[in-house]
Amino acid sequence: MPDTGAPLKLSPSVHAPIAHDSAEKHVSGEARYIDDLPEPAGLLHLHVGQSARAHARIRRLDLSAVRAAPGVVCVLAAADVPGRNDISPIMGDDPMFPEGEVRFVGQPLFAVAAETLPKARAAAALAVVEYDDLPALLTIAAAREAGAVIEDSQTMRLGDAQAAIAAAPHSLAGQLAIGGQDHFYLEGQVALVIPGEDGDLHVWSSTQNPTETQHIIARTLGLRDNAVVVEVRRMGGGFGGKETQSIHYAAIAALAATKTGRPAKIRLDRDDDMAMTGKRHAFESRWQVGFDDDGKLRGAAFELASRCGHSADLSIAINDRAMFHADNAYCLQAAEIVSHRLRTNTVSDTAFRGFGGPQGMMGIERAMDAIALRLGKDPLDVRKANLYGVSGDRTPYGQTVTDAVAFELMDELERTCDYRGRRAVVAAWNAEHPWLKRGLALTPVKFGISFTANHLNQAGALVHVYTDGSIHLNHGGTEMGQGLNIKVAQVVADAFHVPLDSVKISATRTDKVPNTSATAASSGSDLNGMAAANAVRAIKDRLIAFASREFDTPAILIDFTPAGVRIGDQLMGFTELVRRAYFARVSLSATGYYRTPEIHYDRATHQGRPFYYFAYGAAASEVVIDTLTGENRVTRVDILHDAGRSLNPAVDAGQIEGGFIQGMGWLTTEELVFDDAGRLATHAPSTYKIPTAGDRPDAFNLAIWQRGENREATIHRSKAVGEPPLMLAISVFSALTDAVASVGGHRVMPDLDAPATPERILAAVEDVRRRAGDHV
Repeated sequence: MPDTGAPLKLSPSVHAPIAHDSAEKHVSGEARYIDDLPEPAGLLHLHVGQSARAHARIRRLDLSAVRAAPGVVCVLAAADVPGRNDISPIMGDDPMFPEGEVRFVGQPLFAVAAETLPKARAAAALAVVEYDDLPALLTIAAAREAGAVIEDSQTMRLGDAQAAIAAAPHSLAGQLAIGGQDHFYLEGQVALVIPGEDGDLHVWSSTQNPTETQHIIARTLGLRDNAVVVEVRRMGGGFGGKETQSIHYAAIAALAATKTGRPAKIRLDRDDDMAMTGKRHAFESRWQVGFDDDGKLRGAAFELASRCGHSADLSIAINDRAMFHADNAYCLQAAEIVSHRLRTNTVSDTAFRGFGGPQGMMGIERAMDAIALRLGKDPLDVRKANLYGVSGDRTPYGQTVTDAVAFELMDELERTCDYRGRRAVVAAWNAEHPWLKRGLALTPVKFGISFTANHLNQAGALVHVYTDGSIHLNHGGTEMGQGLNIKVAQVVADAFHVPLDSVKISATRTDKVPNTSATAASSGSDLNGMAAANAVRAIKDRLIAFASREFDTPAILIDFTPAGVRIGDQLMGFTELVRRAYFARVSLSATGYYRTPEIHYDRATHQGRPFYYFAYGAAASEVVIDTLTGENRVTRVDILHDAGRSLNPAVDAGQIEGGFIQGMGWLTTEELVFDDAGRLATHAPSTYKIPTAGDRPDAFNLAIWQRGENREATIHRSKAVGEPPLMLAISVFSALTDAVASVGGHRVMPDLDAPATPERILAAVEDVRRRAGDHV
């Protein structure tokens, strides 16, 4: 088990390594997901007919044979949408079904509702679709040349970067292609909708965003928001893929239920899910740096370009966050960060763990490796010399970094993992082995925590206390396996000082807590934990006021403890106090609300304080490559991560390890391949390779930083843990780069793109051999 450190506070719940509330049900298969719910009588099954063209006018769409097929109850297309034919979250540019033009392969053309799924699928195959093909932009290069964008390029500046680079003793430039990534959640997109009285709808959706699902369903059906209830008990993974793109399928099911008056379910199989839903954005990163003899940066410039897909989705915010994180943990004395957001005829890419941050960090980390190679220094020394807290504290977007701990983390990890000794061992190995080469890298992560859209930094919660002392908890966050519900339950149990099993975790519902933000941006525990704590505080204040009156005791002498409620000199059980308060007509229910303080951002100038605080971590990864085949393996990983005062070290350790492995997959094996017609060729586990248990490093040493504590007033001084660990895997990419560079005696910088597949590593090895030979 990972070393999570000793508990930081003696408490019945908070800071304790408590198992996920559904852990046993996950393992046993008893955890119920939407497709496990009992199917109501009259249920219709939906299948979606997809576009076969990347960009075309629809000359003819004949669905008569589909409607006449056995078992078909209704067929839905654009003309059947009673409200706005738009499922986009922001920009109004993404129809539920296209009207005359298709814009990517896999775009939903129509949906079939039938008595069984096989009948719906068979019927959909009978559609007659004729196209007039239009020019299709499938790559970043093609979209750039055509000037196809979802918005104008954005620029963030600190000082005069070009002048600083020109005046520096040394300068370097390079570029890096960074591939996308499929979410590959265990549970695909699925929704079940049951119509009620007066046109009401009850929607079960595997979504990270119940409120947005509610709003968009109402919009497309011409309803008011209060006619739609969205419920989420759990998801089988989300990773951002269910922040906006789950809504499309819930809306289709809601449309079918409305049209027929019957329950309707849609469940995408893996191939369709991968073809029809967005990915992590593919990026190209061009970088220039100027630096001195010690490797300290004088100036840095980055030009980022991303493939956004056919519609905006969340690409504007994702590309903004890539700009925010182009510095990673390093103080750029002067900086210019330019971002191009390109529109392509591919599926609209969307949120993915890190939300653009990982792609933004890749350029500066490549630059650090290049600087070290140019100067003949250890890359770790170059990195440490440029960290916030060492080199400065001002970010390119104007925020002052007041909580910099990256140097302390890296320094501690350097010692505990014996980085220096292992560097010497790796060098000796490489000198003796001509075909197998090892690499080692230690990299930091600094990740800003808050939604960059300021209005999303709010949350609500609902807490009921019953007269038997049991507690019902509901909040606006959604559980996707990350342990949000158990953490918030721990907060509530701790606040009342009652056993954790007194708190009942209930499904997220839009009719219990309204107007919620998506569970995203690593903010689930920060926002919902604080909202729940505020709800508890309201109830406790009422109970204290009642006890003060009832027992003629000053409120200051009333305290909730694990042994019971101390009222002056007497100790009363929590349940007894609650029962007495009920008979005295004291309300035992409260809503709680929280909004993140002290954050502001002017997007027109790209200046402000967009983040409440930063999460930090460091990872050392060791790899080995086969220079004859390009095959590679991560052999050892050491991680030290700052979770503040962790709410639940066991859950956080799982998030750190899982995030790292997912990031490792993004940078090594998970290659998305589109053919020349815009079809996704890697649309199943047979062709798209996520890491397996066998890819886990043999030595995986993980520790949560015991000195961690959030300087801001977050819930129990904890820090977010959802997204930051993914970027620890950049250490794997740097270690692979180090191993490839060793082929040429570290005389030339490898030209290695991500993901570093065996083919790319082999090509980079051959290129390094050639260029190193030219340098001899």
